[in-house]
Amino acid sequence: SSDQAAILLGRPSRATLFNWKRGDVRKLPHDTLRRISYVLGIWKALQIVYSDAALADGWVLRPNRAFAGQTPLARMTAGDVTDLAVVRAYVDAARSPWS
Repeated sequence: SSDQAAILLGRPSRATLFNWKRGDVRKLPHDTLRRISYVLGIWKALQIVYSDAALADGWVLRPNRAFAGQTPLARMTAGDVTDLAVVRAYVDAARSPWS
């Protein structure tokens, strides 16, 4: 949803979010770039872990014991950039041949 996207991106104004969705992106704040990096890393790791794109996309919507029964998306949209980092670390560990 737009509300979830806004949280994931660091809560830009609605006008800014709308402009970004239209492709009108100028200089992004460092925090937003960091958040985008985490989201892209999570997405990429899930593509590696799951050979089926539907399973990879659905993973964020399934409750997970590692996140106290929350869905990964709920953890990611708790609002703090560290929540994205926790989910990223989890999926990176899952894709590691050493885990």
